[in-house]
Amino acid sequence: MKLLRAIGVDRAVGYAFLARLANIVGSAGTVLLIVHFLSPVEQGYYYTLLSLVSLQIVFELGFSFVVQQLAAHECVHLELRSDGSVAGDAAAHARLACALRLTVRWYSAAALAMGLVLAPLGMVFFARHAGSVRVDWQWPWLAAIAASVAALWCVPYYSFIEGCGYVHAVAAMQLRQALVSTLLAWTAMVLHAGLFAPALVIVGYMAVGLHFLATHRRLLFGLLRHAPDAEAIDWRGEVWPFQWRIAVSWMCSYFTVQIFIPILFALRGPVEAGQMGMSLSITGYMSVLALAWTSTKATPFGFLIARREFGRLLALFRRAVAQSMGAFAAIAVCALGVVAVLPMAAPRLAARMVPVGLFALLVLGAAASHLTQNLAILLRSFKREPFLGQSLAVAATNILLAVALIPRMGMWGTAFGYSAAMCIVGLPYALMVYRRSSRSQMGLGELAACERSTA
Repeated sequence: MKLLRAIGVDRAVGYAFLARLANIVGSAGTVLLIVHFLSPVEQGYYYTLLSLVSLQIVFELGFSFVVQQLAAHECVHLELRSDGSVAGDAAAHARLACALRLTVRWYSAAALAMGLVLAPLGMVFFARHAGSVRVDWQWPWLAAIAASVAALWCVPYYSFIEGCGYVHAVAAMQLRQALVSTLLAWTAMVLHAGLFAPALVIVGYMAVGLHFLATHRRLLFGLLRHAPDAEAIDWRGEVWPFQWRIAVSWMCSYFTVQIFIPILFALRGPVEAGQMGMSLSITGYMSVLALAWTSTKATPFGFLIARREFGRLLALFRRAVAQSMGAFAAIAVCALGVVAVLPMAAPRLAARMVPVGLFALLVLGAAASHLTQNLAILLRSFKREPFLGQSLAVAATNILLAVALIPRMGMWGTAFGYSAAMCIVGLPYALMVYRRSSRSQMGLGELAACERSTA
């Protein structure tokens, strides 16, 4: 226990880490099942389908983080009792209830729009780029979209509850989600219905999530029934300036990784798309796993900011970032070692992935992206989005390099483009934004003073 505390593993971090580790183990098992049950062409369809489903980020527009911080900043002034009742400042109570109602309206519209847009979009994309090998992709695609629409509607409730201070409860729920979704994905593979695995993964997440929401129904229903008053949130003046910026940044994140797979699929075929998709998913999970140390601090960051305890905020942030980057480095070394020996130990699996040199480039880009995400979690906890320009610059660079390099270099063009965009453009820009924002250009004078005093 002392060792865990020394490396920053509390209940929230522990559950979050285990949930993400379960996802990684599950994904590793899924990779092996993909190699066994799917052809290289079907593997390309599998990862391209996942990339297109990931377009849900365009419809979510980052509002889950917005609502988490809205809840965190109000719950500082409230007491949430075990029976679901809320006590404390009346204005904060009204604002918390208003935040939940706004969330319900936003995600109901977003889920409907997602289904109406993505379902036909995917049908057209796969129909136009279908190769000579026939693959039954239609029903798996429609099933994945239907599941995604339902799951998207549930997402904000988890963020809202986490923002209310139930960080470890949400992390424990995510662990259960990882276990159930992995079991369903493996079942689909074993039953020779591998392209249905993405849909079943989402169904598993949603089923566990709905059960979790049922355990907090008194809090949610009580807030939804709470009558609004003059102290309710001013959407246009208070939320929208933060939301539209984080929405654009959220959309840009799709173009930093996921955009490569459809481009490879269209220009180089499903086999290369499948190899890159599998490799990028591994580097993505590396970052997700190590981010457990920082992402679980988003709600505590919000609490400390609302109390204006900037000294404690800076100390907590620095410790969390050091632990997160250390975890990423350890995971990266292990992953590179495994990929290096794959051609000798498991040549069939190695043939479904990119070579180790190319994988190292992806890890380098992922490391730069990971540090950027850590910085963003802190600065966005102020209910502001200073990373809009950085996100646009990285997305534009990624798209330009992908279009220029992939037709000539294929997967190597993807890796060079991604690493260059993240290391040469993304990370330096992010560090500049962090330095500028923490030194009062966003009204954080106290934070800047604390930084100077603790340097």
